[in-house]
Amino acid sequence: MHFGKYLKAAFLNHWNLLAFLGGAAFSLLSGRPDVCLPVVLAGEIAYLGLLGSHPKFQQYVDAQQAKAERAQSSQTSQQTLEHILHALPRELVQRFQSLRDQCLELHRIALELKRPGMGAIDRPLDDLQLAGLDRLLWIHLRLLYTQYALAQFLQKTSGDEIQQAIQKLEQQIGRLPADEKDSSQQRIRAALQDNLETSRNRLINLNKAQENYRFIQLERDRLENKIRSLGEMAINRQEPEFITSEVDHVASSLLDTEKTMNELQFATGLNSLDIEPPELIRAKAVVTQK
Repeated sequence: MHFGKYLKAAFLNHWNLLAFLGGAAFSLLSGRPDVCLPVVLAGEIAYLGLLGSHPKFQQYVDAQQAKAERAQSSQTSQQTLEHILHALPRELVQRFQSLRDQCLELHRIALELKRPGMGAIDRPLDDLQLAGLDRLLWIHLRLLYTQYALAQFLQKTSGDEIQQAIQKLEQQIGRLPADEKDSSQQRIRAALQDNLETSRNRLINLNKAQENYRFIQLERDRLENKIRSLGEMAINRQEPEFITSEVDHVASSLLDTEKTMNELQFATGLNSLDIEPPELIRAKAVVTQK
């Protein structure tokens, strides 16, 4: 199946299509299509086999496919970014903006403090580290949105009301005769039992949502502190490899957080965190006024 991808790319190359269609047309007009056309087909098969199996061509096809996927992912993440920024209340948007602004300021200071003659690849907060910080800021913004969505859910759901409904249903079931054989009474008992089970599940889900809300809140605070620490570290320790490894370490420590946010898609409506994060630090404008 993968090899077929390379064959397709080789065949759809515009120069190949031009040569193949031109050869086929010449064969048909030559008066000897029974001789010329098989030669054209044989040449085409040989070309596809040689080019499709060539490692450099396969690398080129893979790179183009990855580029297209990144472009699609970038478009998706940009749409998600705009959705989040328009949905969040002003105070949460300002909280994110404050953290981003601090990263921008630390980036500026780090560049001003770089040693004379330092190459672009060795400068503090180079492209690789900025990409890492983009991802951390992206997770932070989604944490803010997840926290906000959970808060909305918790405001609309009352644990006391659910508990009262459970007690009322248990009392209704308790008043029914235990050995009732009447079919109508059996249906009533079944309906009450099903409603009771649903209410108990709602209470379980509510308690879990409260736990997730607290966890997301703590992770948000922890990540904010980590991002600030990484920006300060870039100034105090102008070691690109070390900073990059620290960014990767922080990102790996957030695997459980990302898993939790992915599990809460029912509340947030956000897509998976696997998509490429948008540029947040280098973008000229990220936050728009509502």
